[in-house]
Amino acid sequence: MRIAVNTRLLIKNKLDGIGWFSYETLKRITQQHPEHEFYFIFDRQYSSEFIFSENIKPVIIGPPARHPFLYLIWFEYSINRVLKKIKPDIFLSPDGFVSLSSMVKTVSVIHDINFEHLPEHLPFYTRTYYRFFFRRFARKSKRIATVSEFSKKDIADCYKINPDKIDVVYNGSNEIYIPLFEVEKKAVREKYTDNSPYFIFISSIQPRKNLINLFRAFEIFKEEYSSDIKLLIIGEKRWWTKEMNSVFDEMKHKNDVIFCGWLLPNELKNVLGAALALTYVSYFEGFGIPIVEAMYCDTPVITSNCTSMPEIAGDAALIVDPFSPESICSAMLKIAKDKNVSADLIKKGQIRRQEFSWQKSADLLWNCVMKAASSR
Repeated sequence: MRIAVNTRLLIKNKLDGIGWFSYETLKRITQQHPEHEFYFIFDRQYSSEFIFSENIKPVIIGPPARHPFLYLIWFEYSINRVLKKIKPDIFLSPDGFVSLSSMVKTVSVIHDINFEHLPEHLPFYTRTYYRFFFRRFARKSKRIATVSEFSKKDIADCYKINPDKIDVVYNGSNEIYIPLFEVEKKAVREKYTDNSPYFIFISSIQPRKNLINLFRAFEIFKEEYSSDIKLLIIGEKRWWTKEMNSVFDEMKHKNDVIFCGWLLPNELKNVLGAALALTYVSYFEGFGIPIVEAMYCDTPVITSNCTSMPEIAGDAALIVDPFSPESICSAMLKIAKDKNVSADLIKKGQIRRQEFSWQKSADLLWNCVMKAASSR
Protein backbone atom coordinates (compact mmCIF):
# COMPACT_ATOMS: atom_id res chain seq x y z
CA MET A 1 0.00 0.00 0.00
CA ARG A 2 1.13 3.56 -0.74
CA ILE A 3 0.44 6.10 2.01
CA ALA A 4 1.00 9.86 1.71
CA VAL A 5 1.40 11.76 4.97
CA ASN A 6 1.16 15.46 5.80
CA THR A 7 4.36 15.98 7.83
CA ARG A 8 4.54 19.77 7.76
CA LEU A 9 4.68 19.92 11.61
CA LEU A 10 7.78 17.72 11.85
CA ILE A 11 10.19 20.61 12.43
CA LYS A 12 13.52 20.06 14.18
CA ASN A 13 13.54 21.35 17.78
CA LYS A 14 10.05 22.82 17.34
CA LEU A 15 7.71 19.93 18.03
CA ASP A 16 4.53 20.92 19.85
CA GLY A 17 1.73 18.58 21.00
CA ILE A 18 0.58 17.70 17.47
CA GLY A 19 4.18 17.54 16.31
CA TRP A 20 5.03 15.00 19.00
CA PHE A 21 1.94 12.95 18.14
CA SER A 22 3.10 12.91 14.51
CA TYR A 23 6.68 12.05 15.41
CA GLU A 24 5.95 9.25 17.86
CA THR A 25 3.18 7.52 15.89
CA LEU A 26 4.75 7.85 12.44
CA LYS A 27 8.13 6.61 13.67
CA ARG A 28 6.55 3.40 14.93
CA ILE A 29 4.12 2.90 12.07
CA THR A 30 6.75 3.27 9.33
CA GLN A 31 9.31 1.08 11.09
CA GLN A 32 6.81 -1.63 11.99
CA HIS A 33 5.19 -1.81 8.55
CA PRO A 34 8.10 -2.09 6.08
CA GLU A 35 5.82 -3.74 3.54
CA HIS A 36 4.16 -0.38 2.86
CA GLU A 37 5.49 2.71 1.11
CA PHE A 38 5.21 6.10 2.81
CA TYR A 39 5.53 9.56 1.25
CA PHE A 40 6.26 12.25 3.84
CA ILE A 41 5.15 15.64 2.48
CA PHE A 42 6.98 18.63 4.00
CA ASP A 43 6.41 22.32 3.37
CA ARG A 44 10.10 23.23 3.88
CA GLN A 45 13.51 21.60 4.11
CA TYR A 46 13.27 18.65 6.51
CA SER A 47 15.64 17.11 9.03
CA SER A 48 16.95 13.63 8.27
CA GLU A 49 15.94 12.54 11.79
CA PHE A 50 12.34 12.44 10.54
CA ILE A 51 13.09 9.88 7.84
CA PHE A 52 12.59 6.98 10.22
CA SER A 53 13.05 4.07 7.82
CA GLU A 54 13.93 3.06 4.27
CA ASN A 55 10.30 2.82 3.18
CA ILE A 56 9.87 6.61 3.51
CA LYS A 57 10.23 8.94 0.52
CA PRO A 58 10.38 12.64 1.48
CA VAL A 59 8.69 15.22 -0.73
CA ILE A 60 9.02 19.00 -0.34
CA ILE A 61 6.34 21.28 -1.73
CA GLY A 62 5.74 24.97 -1.12
CA PRO A 63 4.76 27.43 0.01
CA PRO A 64 5.52 27.04 3.75
CA ALA A 65 2.02 26.73 5.23
CA ARG A 66 1.92 28.90 8.37
CA HIS A 67 -0.91 31.33 7.61
CA PRO A 68 -4.56 30.80 6.62
CA PHE A 69 -4.01 32.07 3.08
CA LEU A 70 -1.01 29.77 2.70
CA TYR A 71 -2.94 26.85 4.24
CA LEU A 72 -5.44 27.27 1.42
CA ILE A 73 -2.77 27.26 -1.28
CA TRP A 74 -0.80 24.36 0.23
CA PHE A 75 -3.69 22.00 0.86
CA GLU A 76 -5.96 22.84 -2.06
CA TYR A 77 -3.31 23.30 -4.75
CA SER A 78 0.11 21.92 -3.73
CA ILE A 79 -1.13 18.82 -1.87
CA ASN A 80 -3.74 18.04 -4.48
CA ARG A 81 -1.13 18.25 -7.23
CA VAL A 82 1.40 16.03 -5.45
CA LEU A 83 -1.26 13.44 -4.53
CA LYS A 84 -2.21 13.17 -8.20
CA LYS A 85 1.45 12.45 -8.93
CA ILE A 86 2.01 9.96 -6.07
CA LYS A 87 -1.37 8.22 -6.50
CA PRO A 88 -1.52 7.00 -2.88
CA ASP A 89 -4.12 4.64 -1.48
CA ILE A 90 -4.48 6.81 1.64
CA PHE A 91 -3.65 10.38 2.65
CA LEU A 92 -2.98 10.64 6.40
CA SER A 93 -3.05 14.08 8.00
CA PRO A 94 -1.96 14.12 11.68
CA ASP A 95 -2.87 17.79 12.13
CA GLY A 96 -6.46 17.52 10.84
CA PHE A 97 -5.99 19.63 7.68
CA VAL A 98 -6.98 17.86 4.47
CA SER A 99 -7.33 18.68 0.79
CA LEU A 100 -10.96 19.17 -0.17
CA SER A 101 -9.89 19.11 -3.82
CA SER A 102 -8.34 15.65 -3.70
CA MET A 103 -10.26 12.43 -4.33
CA VAL A 104 -7.80 10.30 -2.31
CA LYS A 105 -9.21 8.50 0.75
CA THR A 106 -8.24 10.58 3.75
CA VAL A 107 -7.67 9.94 7.44
CA SER A 108 -7.52 13.13 9.51
CA VAL A 109 -6.44 13.42 13.13
CA ILE A 110 -8.50 16.21 14.69
CA HIS A 111 -7.03 16.66 18.15
CA ASP A 112 -9.70 19.06 19.39
CA ILE A 113 -11.98 21.83 18.17
CA ASN A 114 -11.30 24.44 20.85
CA PHE A 115 -11.71 27.15 18.19
CA GLU A 116 -15.42 26.34 17.95
CA HIS A 117 -15.89 27.09 21.65
CA LEU A 118 -13.23 29.74 22.30
CA PRO A 119 -12.79 31.55 18.96
CA GLU A 120 -11.85 34.80 20.68
CA HIS A 121 -8.56 33.23 21.76
CA LEU A 122 -7.25 32.99 18.20
CA PRO A 123 -6.34 35.68 15.63
CA PHE A 124 -9.22 36.65 13.36
CA TYR A 125 -8.01 35.02 10.13
CA THR A 126 -6.94 31.82 11.91
CA ARG A 127 -10.24 31.28 13.71
CA THR A 128 -12.20 32.18 10.57
CA TYR A 129 -10.26 29.61 8.56
CA TYR A 130 -10.58 26.90 11.22
CA ARG A 131 -14.30 27.41 11.78
CA PHE A 132 -15.07 27.42 8.05
CA PHE A 133 -12.84 24.54 6.96
CA PHE A 134 -12.60 22.02 9.80
CA ARG A 135 -16.28 21.16 9.55
CA ARG A 136 -15.62 20.39 5.89
CA PHE A 137 -12.37 18.54 6.66
CA ALA A 138 -14.23 16.28 9.09
CA ARG A 139 -16.98 15.49 6.61
CA LYS A 140 -14.51 14.94 3.76
CA SER A 141 -12.41 12.44 5.74
CA LYS A 142 -13.07 8.76 5.26
CA ARG A 143 -12.20 8.29 8.93
CA ILE A 144 -11.23 10.60 11.79
CA ALA A 145 -8.91 9.90 14.70
CA THR A 146 -9.01 12.01 17.83
CA VAL A 147 -7.25 11.90 21.17
CA SER A 148 -10.02 11.46 23.76
CA GLU A 149 -13.59 10.32 24.22
CA PHE A 150 -14.40 13.94 25.03
CA SER A 151 -13.08 15.13 21.65
CA LYS A 152 -14.86 12.30 19.84
CA LYS A 153 -18.22 13.37 21.25
CA ASP A 154 -17.44 17.05 20.71
CA ILE A 155 -16.56 16.53 17.02
CA ALA A 156 -19.54 14.26 16.41
CA ASP A 157 -22.00 16.64 18.08
CA CYS A 158 -20.60 19.89 16.68
CA TYR A 159 -20.16 18.68 13.10
CA LYS A 160 -23.14 16.28 13.00
CA ILE A 161 -20.92 13.29 12.19
CA ASN A 162 -21.66 9.64 12.97
CA PRO A 163 -19.43 8.80 15.97
CA ASP A 164 -18.77 5.37 14.41
CA LYS A 165 -16.57 7.21 11.89
CA ILE A 166 -14.31 8.47 14.71
CA ASP A 167 -11.60 6.42 16.46
CA VAL A 168 -10.07 7.44 19.80
CA VAL A 169 -6.27 7.37 19.74
CA TYR A 170 -4.88 8.51 23.08
CA ASN A 171 -1.53 10.27 23.25
CA GLY A 172 1.45 8.71 24.99
CA SER A 173 4.62 9.80 26.75
CA ASN A 174 8.19 9.85 25.49
CA GLU A 175 10.45 7.24 27.12
CA ILE A 176 12.70 9.98 28.50
CA TYR A 177 10.06 10.99 31.05
CA ILE A 178 11.11 8.96 34.09
CA PRO A 179 11.43 9.71 37.83
CA LEU A 180 14.54 11.57 38.99
CA PHE A 181 16.77 10.67 41.91
CA GLU A 182 16.81 13.18 44.76
CA VAL A 183 20.31 14.35 43.86
CA GLU A 184 19.09 15.07 40.32
CA LYS A 185 16.12 17.03 41.64
CA LYS A 186 18.42 19.12 43.80
CA ALA A 187 20.63 19.94 40.80
CA VAL A 188 17.58 21.06 38.78
CA ARG A 189 16.32 23.26 41.60
CA GLU A 190 19.75 24.83 42.00
CA LYS A 191 19.81 25.62 38.28
CA TYR A 192 16.35 27.13 37.95
CA THR A 193 15.10 28.33 41.36
CA ASP A 194 18.16 28.76 43.60
CA ASN A 195 17.26 25.44 45.24
CA SER A 196 13.65 26.43 46.04
CA PRO A 197 10.78 23.96 45.48
CA TYR A 198 8.36 24.92 42.71
CA PHE A 199 5.11 24.26 40.93
CA ILE A 200 5.37 24.01 37.17
CA PHE A 201 3.24 25.12 34.21
CA ILE A 202 4.04 23.62 30.78
CA SER A 203 2.31 24.76 27.60
CA SER A 204 2.24 27.38 24.91
CA ILE A 205 1.19 30.62 26.58
CA GLN A 206 -2.23 31.57 25.27
CA PRO A 207 -5.53 32.57 26.93
CA ARG A 208 -7.19 29.14 27.13
CA LYS A 209 -4.21 27.79 29.08
CA ASN A 210 -5.50 29.94 31.96
CA LEU A 211 -2.32 31.57 33.19
CA ILE A 212 -4.35 34.47 34.57
CA ASN A 213 -6.14 32.34 37.13
CA LEU A 214 -2.96 30.40 37.83
CA PHE A 215 -1.20 33.70 38.65
CA ARG A 216 -4.10 34.67 40.90
CA ALA A 217 -4.07 31.28 42.60
CA PHE A 218 -0.34 31.46 43.19
CA GLU A 219 -0.72 34.93 44.67
CA ILE A 220 -3.31 33.63 47.15
CA PHE A 221 -1.10 30.62 47.88
CA LYS A 222 1.88 32.84 48.73
CA GLU A 223 -0.28 34.97 51.03
CA GLU A 224 -1.65 31.94 52.88
CA TYR A 225 1.48 29.79 53.03
CA SER A 226 4.77 31.42 53.90
CA SER A 227 7.50 29.63 51.95
CA ASP A 228 10.12 30.02 49.25
CA ILE A 229 8.06 27.99 46.76
CA LYS A 230 8.22 29.30 43.17
CA LEU A 231 6.10 28.97 40.04
CA LEU A 232 8.03 27.89 36.95
CA ILE A 233 6.48 28.83 33.58
CA ILE A 234 7.66 26.73 30.61
CA GLY A 235 6.43 27.85 27.19
CA GLU A 236 6.59 30.45 24.48
CA LYS A 237 4.56 33.64 24.83
CA ARG A 238 2.70 33.02 21.61
CA TRP A 239 -0.39 35.01 22.61
CA TRP A 240 0.65 36.98 25.70
CA THR A 241 -2.28 39.34 26.22
CA LYS A 242 -2.67 42.71 27.88
CA GLU A 243 -4.80 41.10 30.59
CA MET A 244 -2.10 38.51 31.34
CA ASN A 245 0.46 41.28 31.55
CA SER A 246 -1.76 43.39 33.80
CA VAL A 247 -2.51 40.55 36.23
CA PHE A 248 1.16 39.58 36.36
CA ASP A 249 2.34 43.16 36.93
CA GLU A 250 -0.07 43.56 39.86
CA MET A 251 1.26 40.45 41.66
CA LYS A 252 3.01 41.11 44.97
CA HIS A 253 4.93 37.87 44.53
CA LYS A 254 5.76 38.11 40.84
CA ASN A 255 9.46 37.74 41.66
CA ASP A 256 8.62 34.14 42.61
CA VAL A 257 7.33 33.47 39.09
CA ILE A 258 10.12 32.32 36.78
CA PHE A 259 9.72 32.31 33.00
CA CYS A 260 11.99 29.79 31.26
CA GLY A 261 10.71 29.98 27.69
CA TRP A 262 10.52 26.78 25.68
CA LEU A 263 12.80 23.90 26.70
CA LEU A 264 14.02 20.94 24.70
CA PRO A 265 12.74 17.53 25.87
CA ASN A 266 15.97 16.49 27.63
CA GLU A 267 15.72 19.54 29.87
CA LEU A 268 11.94 19.61 30.09
CA LYS A 269 11.82 16.13 31.60
CA ASN A 270 14.22 17.29 34.33
CA VAL A 271 12.26 20.39 35.37
CA LEU A 272 9.03 18.38 35.31
CA GLY A 273 10.55 15.54 37.32
CA ALA A 274 11.85 17.90 40.03
CA ALA A 275 8.59 19.84 40.50
CA LEU A 276 6.29 19.73 43.52
CA ALA A 277 3.39 19.34 41.10
CA LEU A 278 2.27 20.10 37.57
CA THR A 279 -0.37 22.86 37.54
CA TYR A 280 -2.24 22.17 34.30
CA VAL A 281 -5.46 24.16 34.72
CA SER A 282 -6.49 24.95 31.15
CA TYR A 283 -10.06 25.86 30.18
CA PHE A 284 -10.08 23.49 27.23
CA GLU A 285 -7.95 20.51 26.14
CA GLY A 286 -8.45 17.67 23.71
CA PHE A 287 -6.02 15.57 25.77
CA GLY A 288 -3.23 17.30 27.74
CA ILE A 289 0.05 15.44 27.14
CA PRO A 290 1.87 17.05 30.13
CA ILE A 291 -0.58 15.27 32.46
CA VAL A 292 0.69 11.87 31.31
CA GLU A 293 4.32 13.01 31.16
CA ALA A 294 4.07 14.15 34.79
CA MET A 295 2.69 10.76 35.82
CA TYR A 296 5.66 9.05 34.16
CA CYS A 297 7.97 11.40 36.10
CA ASP A 298 6.25 10.59 39.42
CA THR A 299 5.19 14.23 39.66
CA PRO A 300 1.76 14.96 41.20
CA VAL A 301 -0.82 16.60 38.95
CA ILE A 302 -3.28 19.43 39.52
CA THR A 303 -5.68 19.77 36.59
CA SER A 304 -9.08 21.07 35.52
CA ASN A 305 -12.51 19.55 35.96
CA CYS A 306 -13.58 20.27 32.36
CA THR A 307 -13.27 18.94 28.80
CA SER A 308 -10.85 15.97 28.47
CA MET A 309 -8.71 16.50 31.56
CA PRO A 310 -10.69 14.44 34.11
CA GLU A 311 -10.86 11.63 31.53
CA ILE A 312 -7.09 11.57 31.13
CA ALA A 313 -6.18 12.14 34.78
CA GLY A 314 -8.66 9.68 36.25
CA ASP A 315 -8.18 9.47 40.02
CA ALA A 316 -4.47 10.33 39.75
CA ALA A 317 -4.79 14.12 40.06
CA LEU A 318 -6.27 16.85 42.19
CA ILE A 319 -9.19 18.10 40.09
CA VAL A 320 -9.97 21.82 40.35
CA ASP A 321 -12.33 24.44 38.94
CA PRO A 322 -10.12 26.37 36.47
CA PHE A 323 -12.38 29.42 36.73
CA SER A 324 -11.73 29.65 40.50
CA PRO A 325 -8.29 30.81 41.70
CA GLU A 326 -9.35 29.70 45.19
CA SER A 327 -9.96 26.15 43.95
CA ILE A 328 -6.55 26.02 42.25
CA CYS A 329 -4.88 27.48 45.35
CA SER A 330 -6.55 24.89 47.59
CA ALA A 331 -4.96 22.09 45.59
CA MET A 332 -1.55 23.80 45.71
CA LEU A 333 -1.86 24.11 49.49
CA LYS A 334 -2.66 20.40 49.82
CA ILE A 335 0.49 19.52 47.89
CA ALA A 336 2.69 21.95 49.84
CA LYS A 337 1.39 21.02 53.28
CA ASP A 338 0.89 17.26 53.13
CA LYS A 339 3.46 14.88 51.68
CA ASN A 340 0.93 12.06 51.98
CA VAL A 341 -1.22 13.74 49.34
CA SER A 342 1.70 13.78 46.90
CA ALA A 343 2.64 10.19 47.70
CA ASP A 344 -0.93 9.03 47.06
CA LEU A 345 -1.13 10.89 43.73
CA ILE A 346 2.21 9.46 42.62
CA LYS A 347 1.07 5.92 43.44
CA LYS A 348 -2.19 6.39 41.53
CA GLY A 349 -0.30 7.99 38.65
CA GLN A 350 1.94 4.95 38.34
CA ILE A 351 -1.18 2.87 37.71
CA ARG A 352 -2.98 5.38 35.53
CA ARG A 353 -0.02 6.04 33.22
CA GLN A 354 -0.06 2.44 32.02
CA GLU A 355 -3.11 3.34 29.92
CA PHE A 356 -1.00 5.66 27.78
CA SER A 357 1.94 4.78 25.54
CA TRP A 358 3.03 5.86 22.09
CA GLN A 359 3.05 2.23 20.96
CA LYS A 360 -0.63 1.96 21.82
CA SER A 361 -1.20 5.25 20.00
CA ALA A 362 0.60 4.01 16.89
CA ASP A 363 -1.34 0.74 16.87
CA LEU A 364 -4.68 2.52 17.20
CA LEU A 365 -3.83 5.04 14.49
CA TRP A 366 -2.74 2.24 12.16
CA ASN A 367 -6.03 0.44 12.80
CA CYS A 368 -7.84 3.64 11.84
CA VAL A 369 -5.84 3.85 8.60
CA MET A 370 -6.63 0.21 7.82
CA LYS A 371 -10.34 0.80 8.36
CA ALA A 372 -10.24 3.68 5.89
CA ALA A 373 -8.25 1.67 3.35
CA SER A 374 -10.73 -1.20 3.40
CA SER A 375 -13.82 0.99 3.21
CA ARG A 376 -15.62 1.98 0.04
